[in-house]
Amino acid sequence: MELTGAEIVTRCLAEEGVEFVFGYPGGAVLNIYDEIFKQSKFKHVLVRHEQAAVHAADAFARASGKVGVALVTSGPGATNAITGIATAYMDSIPVVILSGQVPTAAIGLDAFQEVDAVGITRPCVKHNFLVKDVRELASTIKKAFHIAATGRPGPVLVDIPKDVTYHKTEFAYPDTVSMRSYNPVLKGHSGQIRKAAQMLLEARRPMIYTGGGVVLGNASEQITELAKLLHYPVTNTLMGLGGYPATDRQFLGMLGMHGTYEANMAMQHCDVLLAVGARFDDRVIGNPAHFAREQRRIIHVDVDPSSISKRVKVDVPIVGDVQQVLDELLKLLKASKEKPDEAALNTWWTQIELWRSRNCLKYNRESEIIKPQYVVEKLWEVTRGDAFVTSDVGQHQMWAAQFYKFDKPRRWLNSGGLGTMGVGLPYAMGAQLAHPESTVACITGESSIQMCIQELSTCKQYRMPVKIVNLNNRYMGMVRQWQEFFYGSRYAESYMDSLPDFVKLAEAYGHVGMRIEKTADVEAALKEAFSPAMKERLVFMDFITDQTENVFPMVEGGKGLSEMILAEEL
Repeated sequence: MELTGAEIVTRCLAEEGVEFVFGYPGGAVLNIYDEIFKQSKFKHVLVRHEQAAVHAADAFARASGKVGVALVTSGPGATNAITGIATAYMDSIPVVILSGQVPTAAIGLDAFQEVDAVGITRPCVKHNFLVKDVRELASTIKKAFHIAATGRPGPVLVDIPKDVTYHKTEFAYPDTVSMRSYNPVLKGHSGQIRKAAQMLLEARRPMIYTGGGVVLGNASEQITELAKLLHYPVTNTLMGLGGYPATDRQFLGMLGMHGTYEANMAMQHCDVLLAVGARFDDRVIGNPAHFAREQRRIIHVDVDPSSISKRVKVDVPIVGDVQQVLDELLKLLKASKEKPDEAALNTWWTQIELWRSRNCLKYNRESEIIKPQYVVEKLWEVTRGDAFVTSDVGQHQMWAAQFYKFDKPRRWLNSGGLGTMGVGLPYAMGAQLAHPESTVACITGESSIQMCIQELSTCKQYRMPVKIVNLNNRYMGMVRQWQEFFYGSRYAESYMDSLPDFVKLAEAYGHVGMRIEKTADVEAALKEAFSPAMKERLVFMDFITDQTENVFPMVEGGKGLSEMILAEEL
């Protein structure tokens, strides 16, 4: 049977089991949209900006473990999608982006709405394709999904000229993909895994450090079993939260620039470090030279060989799928007659508890002005820690990471690597569609929320009952904090003047709006928003919070991991 390129696109998406396509139409993709209109295998979600399309597809992937899909037109449609693509790339999220392109004969002639989408996206995709022949369309889409989801996941762009969408060819969707140049290593080297097991058993001050790879690699059960078997302390990166239960006593909290005192000190002073699905980035270990001052042996497990010894030299590199590697490591540890040094481990835990006693996250709970930390704590209590929580980027993101205790993976969705303001609401949309019966909360700030606030319209159209927690301090909070600490309190362009009335704005879009100005009203407002009466409604809660509150602990840029600024030191 001969099909047009547009028909082939929709058939390929159906063959991949796609449930939602997030997109925005335009001239170059109208043939594809016409075929989407005719089919019923998957649903299209019309966003109000292409950036939000990719963010929502990204969040759907994070929350579901499947590949997200976005569809945009040529020219400004493709360029509007770049921020979403770069966000997914930095956080290793599997997304396939289908972009329209001008007809093949017009490519390179500065045609209307022409941009070099392949060239523009090359630095921020795992791979991209320009399909000039309709006969290659189906196999290319198959490759795109395969590349996006395997190895270290990431976004893949398929650029489709308009004439390709109306040319015809016989349709056959491949069952498998074989690419000579792309064969990610999944099985770890057995000898290296044996070395890792022996090194872990010899540790006197062990530490387990996990990143987003544990969540994306579905290895949370394995890392939890490993930590329990050895009784070793665990810390997560911002991207890795939920990979180990936050309410468990062995969890020391998030580490890094705004990590806990106990996590950072244990990370700095351990003698054996097991790093899994993490990359030792600048926000995690600070200055590498400072980190290297303390002698430690490092085991690093990652599916991406380029991430190993990139910033920190490691002793036992293991390239492979983290779940498979941990399964083999667990077998060796369970079979071993050797056990960790109990006396040394007890001494290490005594030191850790001493660091933990500093209570580095304390704040003034008696304040009449709403403290943002208090709102997040109450959100955790009201949702019983079982919500899908998205955030934008800034102080509120750090408070969410510090005070919402994530016990399950894929419940925490935020822009870790790129730090993209505006992701919170479209992330909530993607999470809500991935889990329609679940509670979804978006923790945001008055600056971030305005970057994609038009998506309140999308939420109304598709009846997405997300709950927005706006921690409104009238500042770009993290910018203001840095200006206070390092720029002599010169708050250059960080104050948000002329803010909208968020309650009326939410109501204008057909949603429920609340303004909360007193600490005493916080819990009641949250309970009302998450009550059965509001189950089907989007609720926008505008919490007027303390303008002077800062995120602690904090490691200044260029400083070492243990050189933290604590609240009581100011």
